Amino acid sequence: MKMTFRWYGSKADPIPLKYIKQVAGVSGLMGLLDKPAGVLWEDAEIAALVKEVHDAGLELEVIESVNVHEDIKMGLPSRDEYITNYIETIKNLARHGVKVIIYNFMPVFDWLRTDLAREIPEDGSNSLYFDEKELGDMGPLEIVRKTAEDSQGFTLPGWEPERLALLETTLKQYEGMTPDMLRVNYKYFLDAVIPVCESVGVKMACHPDDPAWPIFGLPRIAHSQEDYDKIVALHDSPANTVCLCTGSLGSNPDNDIPAIIRHFGEKNRIGALHVRNVKYLGYHKFREAAHLSCTGDLDLYEIMRAIYETCPDTYVRPDHGRMIWDEKGRPGYGLYDRALGAEYLLGLWEAIDKERKRNAK
Repeated sequence: MKMTFRWYGSKADPIPLKYIKQVAGVSGLMGLLDKPAGVLWEDAEIAALVKEVHDAGLELEVIESVNVHEDIKMGLPSRDEYITNYIETIKNLARHGVKVIIYNFMPVFDWLRTDLAREIPEDGSNSLYFDEKELGDMGPLEIVRKTAEDSQGFTLPGWEPERLALLETTLKQYEGMTPDMLRVNYKYFLDAVIPVCESVGVKMACHPDDPAWPIFGLPRIAHSQEDYDKIVALHDSPANTVCLCTGSLGSNPDNDIPAIIRHFGEKNRIGALHVRNVKYLGYHKFREAAHLSCTGDLDLYEIMRAIYETCPDTYVRPDHGRMIWDEKGRPGYGLYDRALGAEYLLGLWEAIDKERKRNAK
């Protein structure tokens, strides 16, 4: 396992690389460039990012948020132009040592919360929070406005202004689209990019819907083991993999996260994992918790054991953390709680590894 950390770049992330380097056991980043969906990631800007990360003593083998343009998801005639850009981006990233590209195929909203800083009464920290009843009261345009207001001036992944500027038009374009229709468009995309990935040694890793159920009547096709079985079958290749986010899938208590990890780990279809905890507060209502198992409803020990036993060479990062110790920053992406999460996950890994080796004697 390689423990990594998400970083938004020196211009957009208040956390300097030297702080991440000081988190014991973290060897690299899951990085990104702040680029609109559909735009080519130029070789020179990728090279500059990789050099900056390497100069800090960290690896950059995983890239996140190479966003898929909505025209690809909707199957519009213009999709081929955007797919061409995506293919060239894959080649450019591979040229600089990137092994995994994390993306999603969620229409319009990459993820959704109704509060970005809900106080946790047990300890006074705050975290990302979702309540479907609150969502119903707001509607799409209001939730976009509220999210922008609560983001503390930071651009949030999946909530880039250029994407949301055409929200009403985009929502109308999705009217009448079924999950099966979206899968047809998804297959068209995968059939174009996966052969390129195979030729340059890159894996595509699809991030799940967040939360793990349909919202606003939009088709969503990545929120269960059954959904991911269908995605993997769209183009059968070791390069067509899952980014298994325990918190996104775990927002639905019907999803057995350790079992899903084992299912896809044994098939060699996990490209990377985002590991975090959630606390269920009712039907379609949850908050993001500290990584420690007892603070939420996911068993992080069993999650790490499933990774150890079925996909031990994968990339892992601690996902969204609470905001603690009066830290100010991008909601969900502060330094302190994610660093604590990384150490907890590494501690579990060490314990599992030592127990396994002791029992093997």
